[in-house]
Amino acid sequence: MVGFGVLGKMLILLGVFIILMGLLLLLGEKIPWIGRLPGDIIIRKKNFTFYFPLATSILISIILTLLFMLFRK
Repeated sequence: MVGFGVLGKMLILLGVFIILMGLLLLLGEKIPWIGRLPGDIIIRKKNFTFYFPLATSILISIILTLLFMLFRK
């Protein structure tokens, strides 16, 4: 069973993650390369647009992994 201390830390990390994602969404338009990397998939049809930021997601994942590894120690 998960103790309250571990659950509290997980909720704090989740909250920080949600805040960071919200900031990224707000500031995303001001960062010119975010979402327009080679490897991001954009399919445009007549009345339909499908967007999947694959390369951007991988880059953000690598950055977050490095940050979590840095702050863990």
